[in-house]
Amino acid sequence: MGAISSLLVLSWRNIWRNKRRTAITIASIAFAVFFATILGSIQKGAWDNTVDNVVKFFHGYLQVHKEGYSEDRTINKAFPLTEELLQAGSMDGIDGTAPRLESFALASYKQYTKGALVIGTDPTNEDKMTDLKNRLVEGQYFDKSRDEAMIGEGLAKYLNMGVGDTLVLIGQGYHGANAAGKYPIVGLLKFGSPELNKRMVYLPLSTAQYLYSADGLVTSLALIPSSREVAERLEPGLKSKLSEIGYEVEGWQDMIPELVQVRELDTIGAIVITMILYAIIAFGIFGTILMMTAERRYEFGVLVSIGMRRWKLALMVWMEIIFLALIGVLIGFLLSYPVVLYLHHYPITFTGEAAAAFEKFGTEPIMPASLSLSVFVRQVLVVFLVTAVLACYPIININRLKVVEAMRS
Repeated sequence: MGAISSLLVLSWRNIWRNKRRTAITIASIAFAVFFATILGSIQKGAWDNTVDNVVKFFHGYLQVHKEGYSEDRTINKAFPLTEELLQAGSMDGIDGTAPRLESFALASYKQYTKGALVIGTDPTNEDKMTDLKNRLVEGQYFDKSRDEAMIGEGLAKYLNMGVGDTLVLIGQGYHGANAAGKYPIVGLLKFGSPELNKRMVYLPLSTAQYLYSADGLVTSLALIPSSREVAERLEPGLKSKLSEIGYEVEGWQDMIPELVQVRELDTIGAIVITMILYAIIAFGIFGTILMMTAERRYEFGVLVSIGMRRWKLALMVWMEIIFLALIGVLIGFLLSYPVVLYLHHYPITFTGEAAAAFEKFGTEPIMPASLSLSVFVRQVLVVFLVTAVLACYPIININRLKVVEAMRS
């Protein structure tokens, strides 16, 4: 143990013998951690924001439907809320449920008409799941005890109507029944997705059930998990349990697989870019280690010739490089964290054509950075491990060292 302690002290002193070389090596490692962390945090933060925009603000992370509804989204697949379904909403990790009755209708005002998605839901639970009340830009939030509607800002603009005007809905109800009704507009909503803005109509659940002649029925039961991770953990068990009684459970990945595919492609691209960055930095670090090994060849020859065992010498040099790696990753972390923190609270915001591209995909034109600890830990570990592996070169060189030739160099 004493020998190891002595080697640690000696290694620490050795790295400061050549301050310029040490500074170059530490800077290379810190550079790798800094840029890899920022790249990883922005990539993860941007996708977390996209998922929240597309999933949290409409679909929810978990939905229960009648079996076959995912293939044929018709109101004829509506179902009553049974005891088994209500029990699913009381599981650990589930904070509540939001029953919905969804269907399509023609939304009309004066001479203007447009197809709309009508959502009948409980105002309180819907706000708890999708934070709908914060989407309100004009008027007031709807009340479950009154026959009134809220519509998307884009739909209101298309129909040339506003708060206080009366919206006419015409469609087809449950099992072919006629569906027609008039509802005063009490509020206008604005979503991150332009498509939602242009077609969303919200009614109280009881009002929508009366409109579509579907008393006591819903087309989906959205579960409100405490987090996305909880939803993904509970999904397999719920699928197995509810499929036995004729229901299907869809996670957000099932409801919008296109988003998952695009995310996977983007993640692969980010991995390739990060690997290129790691490769560049690895060559830089290896060049520094190569230079250090060549410069100290005479020193290594002298130490071996006076009786120092090769494995101790190799361990000492490896410890020197590990010290450099530890200092480098620490500096890289300390430099990257304030930048990531700033980009988390003040995300990169796009305008013009770039913003339009984001909105077409259904998300806000911003790229916030993620403060997830896994991003920092992953980058620090990768850079540290790369440096530790490169540190094997001087060990191999010392084991193959020819003392006489080294002392003549």
